[in-house]
Amino acid sequence: MSKKLNPSRHEVKTIAFIVSIAILPILFSCTTYGRFVKKFITHHTAQIGESEQLIFATSRDSSSSVVTIHAVERNNGVWQIVFPRFVGSVGEKGFAAIGEKREGDGKSPSGVFPLGIAFGYDPSVATKMPYRQATEDDFWVDDVNSEDYNKWVKGKPNAASWEKMRRDDDQYKHGVVIEYNTDPIVKGKGSAIFLHVWKDGGPTLGCVSMPEEMVLKILGWLDPAKKPLIIMGTESELRAMRPR
Repeated sequence: MSKKLNPSRHEVKTIAFIVSIAILPILFSCTTYGRFVKKFITHHTAQIGESEQLIFATSRDSSSSVVTIHAVERNNGVWQIVFPRFVGSVGEKGFAAIGEKREGDGKSPSGVFPLGIAFGYDPSVATKMPYRQATEDDFWVDDVNSEDYNKWVKGKPNAASWEKMRRDDDQYKHGVVIEYNTDPIVKGKGSAIFLHVWKDGGPTLGCVSMPEEMVLKILGWLDPAKKPLIIMGTESELRAMRPR
């Protein structure tokens, strides 16, 4: 009877590495996009859940207001890039750490958030997302002492401070609500976080902004049936999120 041969520990590791490399093309299309995006998708499947549309707005410096944006979609189990990556803006003071966003801090929240209703100045827009027109009578309350804190209300609010949803510029001409601090609403944790049109490429007070052309492309692509999410923050902060 011949002696049974057992593979060495080195051989086992080598085989595992080869198998993992072989699987990657199955999970991701050949179209190139950020290494961070691929690794996040691979290691945070629980946070992504059943979502088939992801927008990444990331940077490598928590104090930077400039972000790189990727949009990817899962088709038949394969993640594919939707648009070439492009540049956007976030809070003038960059990103708050996960769970550390506060009202008025000039930072954008970090984490994984659903995308909610689309909005804009026009009566309708080309999108599958639920849509609400912003009029002169629409406001978003940011007064932490108001019962309507972090809510869109009709009619001038009984509150100390609010944002007009139909601004005097084009920043809210097209947008999508980022469902941050909306369910439940925690007073003081931050309000009115949107994806919207940028103003000359400058920073925001906490939202994610980008060229109008890209907002329109994203609106036309988003599909509520695919449970779209936005993943935002520094690469290091997001990488450190504990897989669940």
